Amino acid sequence: MKVYISLLLFLFIGVNTGVAQNTVRMSAVKGNNYGVVYSLPKTSLAITVDYTKKTCKAGTFYQYAERYLSISNPITENTVSYTLDKIDATTKGVVDKDRSYMVEFRPNTTAPFVTLTRDGLICAINDDYTFPKEENKTETPVVPVALPNPRSFLSEEILRAGSTAKQAELIAKQIYRLRESRNNILTGEADNMPPDGNAYKLVMTRLDEQEKALTAMFAGTETVEVISREFTVVPDEKNIDNRIIFRFSTKLGVVGDDDLSGSPVSLTLKNKEPREARVLTPKEEKDMEKKFSSGIIYNIPNKAGLQISYNGRIYVQKECDIAQYGVQEALVPKMFDNNKLPVKVIFYPDTGAIKQIIQ
Repeated sequence: MKVYISLLLFLFIGVNTGVAQNTVRMSAVKGNNYGVVYSLPKTSLAITVDYTKKTCKAGTFYQYAERYLSISNPITENTVSYTLDKIDATTKGVVDKDRSYMVEFRPNTTAPFVTLTRDGLICAINDDYTFPKEENKTETPVVPVALPNPRSFLSEEILRAGSTAKQAELIAKQIYRLRESRNNILTGEADNMPPDGNAYKLVMTRLDEQEKALTAMFAGTETVEVISREFTVVPDEKNIDNRIIFRFSTKLGVVGDDDLSGSPVSLTLKNKEPREARVLTPKEEKDMEKKFSSGIIYNIPNKAGLQISYNGRIYVQKECDIAQYGVQEALVPKMFDNNKLPVKVIFYPDTGAIKQIIQ
């Protein structure tokens, strides 16, 4: 149902999951025929997957690592691998475009108003709504520091060496000289000691960078990157049985649900309290229609069991409220007719259920 009305707007700011969430107060006045349009939510599932990408690169002289530097386990080939670390799922209310209604108040009601989210989801009647504050748990990812190009530290003698074995030998000797220089500075035996603390720190940093870059030509390098992806599933009224959300490959990471290079990550969602369809008499149908045509409609969600699994392991198993598995009910309009003591109703915006009724 589409209704075009003029509304008196007042903004109120709340907070939801660390992100600013605006609410809007809409007053029922003569200009909009004492009615306010609102929407009920349906439940969506936000599924987050965290996984690690590890990239290994073999050094140019890996075959000489043990001979010259006593490195017994150098990286011998370039590889990229992925590891699934964590899967999590949360519920979130999104606007159900098929469930938009109008709250109608009587003209003699004292200053009635409805608080909505900016998307139009109902939050409260005759009261403001503040979203609960939640601690921001977002962690700043650690970005690995890239090593400088080791070839920029090679001398002319090394570059002009006639064989790979000779180059490896000369580079190994340079690494040992760097270590000796660092030890001399640490013990105070260097011929030219850094003049102050800042110079000392700079020299030691440069020596360390050069040694690591040159050693990587033998041992190889390994970089680790943590990646996060999110998928959204909006259930309907039916149960979900082992639906493939995406697939995961140890060689490619997260891939599409139809990409057979990965193993499936499956979701199961089952209504824990399915309701049987009620058979109404003609009189009951008429009463129900009258109640819903004039009342304030809200959701009564049902509990559902949620499970997400991969390769035989259950990563998520929890109970959650699903609006689509529940029913709708209605508050009678006359409960808001008391001018001396207006009734306040607080809703859960994510589910459309009643949280509290205050007389």
